[in-house]
Amino acid sequence: MELPFYLHFKDFESHYYDNLEKWFEEYHNTSEIDYLKALAALYSPYLYYNFADNKLQADAFIEVKDCFFPYHERIGISFCNHCNEENPSKKNPNHVFEFKNISMMEYAQHILDKVNKYCSKNTHALSGSKNIQDYINDYDIVTSVEGVGYCISYNRHQKVIPFLKAYLPYYGQMVSMPLYRDFIFSIVDIAEYIDNKLKTMKAFEHSIYNQARAEARFKVHMSRQFLTLCN
Repeated sequence: MELPFYLHFKDFESHYYDNLEKWFEEYHNTSEIDYLKALAALYSPYLYYNFADNKLQADAFIEVKDCFFPYHERIGISFCNHCNEENPSKKNPNHVFEFKNISMMEYAQHILDKVNKYCSKNTHALSGSKNIQDYINDYDIVTSVEGVGYCISYNRHQKVIPFLKAYLPYYGQMVSMPLYRDFIFSIVDIAEYIDNKLKTMKAFEHSIYNQARAEARFKVHMSRQFLTLCN
């Protein structure tokens, strides 16, 4: 079952039990805890644990490769062989790149631009019942690179498809900033709702808070270990 992704807390809350009922209809040998664990996995990528405040906070960013053509005095333009390694295309030249974190709003706009560019070149792309949502996971569109810009990892892209389905419009050129702002304000409330349910069922070890906290502690531990080795 593909769980719906909600950008507003009120929408998430009001549809919780309806989606739980559908979950039970599809998965007979399961429990509400399993449903909550699936929800936690769906929303946790957009949250992080804040040590200073001891709470979850929104962290709606994604890492991309910012690809460019480097210029060297002696050898002119050179291309790297590592950009878009997953399935390099013979049509597109390789680039040198650096990793960059961008907001999910910027990422969504980037994908929307790619789809609209494709549709402008293919006049029948949006004919009939077709719309932008039908192309947000098209491999050739998503991974295309023309000139310089972001090189999209198709594997990483899969993890944010639920967000893009909820956020991107069916038609249009621009993403909605107010809608994104609502999402940023709602994501912590959604996580707390999930975690409170798990706590009530004595399964708090599966909560977003617990897992994010453990992950944050692990990162701190590893960074300290690294500094110790360097010293």
